This record gives sequence, C-alpha cells and structure tokens, in this order.
Amino acid sequence: MFVKQFRMGGDRNFGYLVADEKTRKAAVVDPSFSPETVIEFARENQYEIVYVFNTHAHYDHSNGNSVMEALTGRSPLLFGSTDLGSGIVVTHGARFPLGDMEIEVIHSPGHTEDSICILVGDALFSGDTLFVGKVGGTDFGESAWAEYESLHQKLLTLPDDTRVFPGHDYGTAPESTIGQERRTNPFLLQPDFEAFVHLKRNWLAYKAEHGIA
Repeated sequence: MFVKQFRMGGDRNFGYLVADEKTRKAAVVDPSFSPETVIEFARENQYEIVYVFNTHAHYDHSNGNSVMEALTGRSPLLFGSTDLGSGIVVTHGARFPLGDMEIEVIHSPGHTEDSICILVGDALFSGDTLFVGKVGGTDFGESAWAEYESLHQKLLTLPDDTRVFPGHDYGTAPESTIGQERRTNPFLLQPDFEAFVHLKRNWLAYKAEHGIA
C-alpha cells in the first residue's frame, strides 16, 4: 500500500492519495484548494484514480471536487453518496474494492453530521474527527456527544498501530497512530464525557498552561 500526503493550502489542509501498488488503483481523500497537484502526481506515477472521497462537506475539504471530477471523471463521494461505478452507497461499514485492497467507511459524526473516516489497511484518514493531539471542533452538547461516541466507540477500537492521517496539520506532527493518540491526546485521556466537554470549553487556557502551539 502506498500513501502520499499533500499540503493542499487553506488552513493547513491535508489531502491524500492512497493506492494499491500492484494494480496502481488509487483513491483520493479531501482534494481541496490544489487538486491538480494530486492529479499530476497520480499521472506521473501511473496511478489510476478510481475514487474521490470527502471526509465531510465543509468547503475547505470539498472545494476541489469540480476540478477532480472534470479531470478524472470520478464523482466525489460524501456520506450518503452512491458510487456510480459500483453502486455502493457511502454508509458506515461500506466497503469499496481498491485493487487487491479494500476501503472501509467509518461514519464519525460530531464535527459534522456527515463526517466520515476512511480506513485502508492500516491507514486511517480521519478528516476533522481526530487530529494529532486534538479533536474536531463541535458545540458543547449533541455534537460533542456524537464526536465522543465516534472517537471511543469507533476509532479507538482500531489497533494501536493504525496510522492516523488527519485533515489538517494542527498537531505536533503531520501523522500519528491510534496508540499514540490513545496515550497522549488530552481529549482522549479524559475520564468521561463531562471532562471531555470541560476541556473543549477551556482548550485555549489548557494550551497556554501546557505550552501547546
């Protein structure tokens, strides 16, 4: 499996290409701001883009969709979309073939209701659900609870060596692992939902106290 991380622009947005190196079939995740960069890389390295996914519909993750579709012929897939080639619907647990590999969709509401993470082998493309040392922005009520559930009931059930590729370069490193986040992410270390929300409410003070940029 091959993973390429791209700095797309915007607010430190990341985009990704993940491919089966044997068959050269590839999927693109969050091709925002500069999608031509991803397409050119795929062409130069003889990868065939067969899927384009958005981890959620926010503009900073989806504004490259029209260019991607025009240049690749692939309609971008968001939660609830149907892939025209296979007829597979983007829902929780849906699996899309990628050469000799498989893409699994994890519905992870919280930051947005339509948020998804993309799991390919040991690589998790976590969008704005999980960052390195941080989690996605929400309110302090229903959306926070949805995110808390997504993190603990879905993402933290993955193996510790699962690599985490976030939607933004907001942390101390551009990528992490589930095990590293489990051990060090202050939001994931909170003992219960109330403490999780308390940290959200007081994140700026927490960052200042702990010297977090």
